[in-house]
Amino acid sequence: MSAPVRLNHRVSELFGFSRAEAEQFIQNGWVSVDGQVIEAPQHKVTVERVELDPSARLEAIEPATILLHKPPGIDAIYGDKSASTLVTPATRWADDPSGERLLRRHFHRLTSPVPIDAEASGLMVLTQDGRVWRRLTEDAALIEHEYVVEISGEIAPDGLRRLSHGLSFNGRALPPCKVSWQNETRLRFAIKGVQGGQLRDMCRQVGLGVVSIRRLRIGRIALGKGPNGAMPLGIWRYLPAGEKF
Repeated sequence: MSAPVRLNHRVSELFGFSRAEAEQFIQNGWVSVDGQVIEAPQHKVTVERVELDPSARLEAIEPATILLHKPPGIDAIYGDKSASTLVTPATRWADDPSGERLLRRHFHRLTSPVPIDAEASGLMVLTQDGRVWRRLTEDAALIEHEYVVEISGEIAPDGLRRLSHGLSFNGRALPPCKVSWQNETRLRFAIKGVQGGQLRDMCRQVGLGVVSIRRLRIGRIALGKGPNGAMPLGIWRYLPAGEKF
């Protein structure tokens, strides 16, 4: 039996690439071993069938940004119930319109630049891209978020006006935002620079309890709808190339 060799060595031999080129083709998901895509150049092979995708291109792979429909009770990043544990090949949205090729490397070192309360649900951003991180953190006060908040109780007589402008949070006056009734038990917030716990506290100040919070949009990016309806809870899609918050 042949001695095991690294996959990048075998690819280099088979297809005439330099070792560095072979490694890049493998990491970019263009190489399969016995029909299974392998992205690890150090993977050992002996007599297995090694194939290169006919459409393979030697190009840099951009860092991924993932849009997750976070369920309630899931922490943003930390703990056993962190949002990143939901991002797997099996939970990609079947109607993802991005056209991005799924690579396992996209699931590594994901961070969340935009806070969302653990008990809230809705759009959550997980990214490897420093440009997206900077946009969402450095320009946080300029980017509007849209939330639907299900409430309980009776709102104070001037509550809607005060929610729009006139409340404070953590000792600081809040800037104006847009608040309207979606129906008898749901308020819609279009708000910038929202902080953890802020929406609940705003509602409390006008006599309302909060049953649930769902984020629908961050800037120009929404949860997304496909032929079969909105992206379901616990499912994710890629941020398409060229789309910006």
